[in-house]
Formats: sequence, C-alpha cells, structure tokens
Amino acid sequence: MIQTRLKGMGVALITPFKEDESVDYDALMRLVDYQLQNNTDFLCVLGTTAETPTLAEEEKKKIKKMVIERVNGKIPILLGVGGNNTRAIVETLKNDDFTGVDAILSVVPYYNKPSQEGIYQHYKAISEATDLPIVLYNVPGRTGVNMKAETTLRIARDFKNVIAIKEASGDISQMDDIIKNKPANFDVISGDDGITFPLITLGAVGIISVIGNAFPREFSRMVRLALQGDYSNALTIHHKFAELFKLLFVDGNPAGVKAMLNAMGMIENKLRLPLVPTRITTFEAMRKILDELNIKC
Repeated sequence: MIQTRLKGMGVALITPFKEDESVDYDALMRLVDYQLQNNTDFLCVLGTTAETPTLAEEEKKKIKKMVIERVNGKIPILLGVGGNNTRAIVETLKNDDFTGVDAILSVVPYYNKPSQEGIYQHYKAISEATDLPIVLYNVPGRTGVNMKAETTLRIARDFKNVIAIKEASGDISQMDDIIKNKPANFDVISGDDGITFPLITLGAVGIISVIGNAFPREFSRMVRLALQGDYSNALTIHHKFAELFKLLFVDGNPAGVKAMLNAMGMIENKLRLPLVPTRITTFEAMRKILDELNIKC
C-alpha cells in the first residue's frame, strides 16, 4: 500500500504576478515561507488556483523547481498534472522529472465531457503510467461533467496508487456515499473551503484550501480541531470565516484570495486574462471583515 501524508490543511498555491504580469518569483517564495511558518500540512502546486492555464511551460517548470527547493521536504508537495488529453498526460508522467513531488493531482477531463466509462479509462491510463500516488479531482462546475460516486469508488478499488479524491462537486450526499463505501486506503479531501467543517464531520481527512493562502494558521487550526473531534471550537472558527468564504469566490478564483493577499500587503493584485481582479465593492467588503478579524491590511 502506498503511504501518504496528504491530511489536514493543504493549500492550493496561487501564482503572484507583477504589474507587468510577469511571475513574481520573489513574492512566491515569500508565500511558500509564510505557509511553512504557519502550520500548512501540504502544498498543492500548479493547480487551478495557480492560474495554470495562463502559465507558459517554462514558467511552470521554474515554479515547480523553486517551490520544491524552498520546501526542501518539510511538507509534502501535491503537483497538478491534469488535462483533457489523456495521451499527453501519460507522456508527461513517463518523461518529466518528479523528484521532490509526493503525489499528483489530476482533474476530471474538462470540455470533452467524457462518459463515466471514459473517465474511468482516463484514470486507468494515468495510474498505469506512474508509480506516484494519484489524487483524483472532481469539480463539475469547471469541467462540465460530474464523476459519480460509483466511478470514483471503482477507480479507488481498481488502482492502488489512486489514494484520494479532492471532491468539489458540492453534492454532500455524493461525498458521503464515497466516504461510506471507500476502501480503507483511500481518502476524501474537501475541495471547497466553505464545506470543510461539515465534510470532516462525515469522515473527510482535510482540505485543499484557497483561503489558506491568506490565513494558513487560523484555517489549519480549524481543520486540526475538527479532525480531533473538537467540533465546538472548530465550528466557532468556521463561522468566523463564513462571510469571507462567500466573498472569496463571488468574482471567481483566485481573484478573491489575491485581493485578500494584496490587502495584507503580500502581493500585487494582478491576474492574467481572461481573469480580472475582484470588484471594488467585494474588495472593500473583504477589508471590513479583515479589520473585524483584527488581521492587518
């Protein structure tokens, strides 16, 4: 059995940009240090929140290399290796250097809208192409197709290097079905900050978080308390962030968390098209909540 430490609060790392839209590698390293210093359990690198579709191949390689070197084995690294061209992913897995990578995160193919059998065969090909642990990622709001519980469970049972799923379907009953019927060596990880608390009470083992970019110490405390069964104190923190959860995604991801990080003085509030910064009304609402939470901005 493949052992993994992808439990607790993982952070879907953003990509900071300068005013000229070039990657701000210095700010990125500061963000990695901030995560290491504030109880983040693992990092998800080059996922959706990193604006990966707008990054050049050379930028992705440099980000991967710099983050791996900076983390230096202190916490696990989950690397985004997904797409809607199965053959291309297989080639990447066979040919790229994955030194320092603990597991890969691979999203359900988007835009093509495969059938459930097509999704199963896609992950079968990926599983057979690598010895690395694989985390599935179901996010139908982005991909256009939902991987049903029975497909997730079929993949989990058939391929031993598939160790977890990041579930962001928004369907609690579907997630509960997976948790209830999954193999012992397969984990469910929340893909939505706002439902992390209830999902952990059902048996999920953690979160791949967006808000954790800005508040790793506070949010990881909530996750740890919930995992320890201290639901009362965990719920207090969950409620404290409830309004921020809403504001975080109202103008798209990662516009919300980039606005937060900018308000905290950590990055430029810059995204690459087709994404644009969050609206001023959202930004001001965030500032007000940050102020109420006594978080400097």
